[in-house]
Amino acid sequence: MLSINDKHIDFFQSVYDVVRLIPEGRVTSYGAIARYLGAPRSSRMVGWAMNAAHTQSGVPAQRVVNRNGLLTGKAHFSTPTQMEELLEAEGIQVKDDRIVNFKEIFWDPSIELEL
Repeated sequence: MLSINDKHIDFFQSVYDVVRLIPEGRVTSYGAIARYLGAPRSSRMVGWAMNAAHTQSGVPAQRVVNRNGLLTGKAHFSTPTQMEELLEAEGIQVKDDRIVNFKEIFWDPSIELEL
């Protein structure tokens, strides 16, 4: 039987699995990942998983932003500008901590992936 902590670990791992599938040059939101995983009210938990993503290999955490395209997770990177720098290296434009063409490059796992 899974404990509460085991459930969180499994959820975090599922988040990381989805984030690894986000194509370079695209972004998604915490809420879109939560909806895809069948937990639409768990955006914050997705955020917590992303805050701990540095402990995982190959998780492009810079590609996960809030529902308005804001770089709300930037405080959890090595430097205050690293998230923006990583996105810009992928060709994603950022202005004032917001993805410029968010709607055009938004990647929705519920549409792009099958469960």
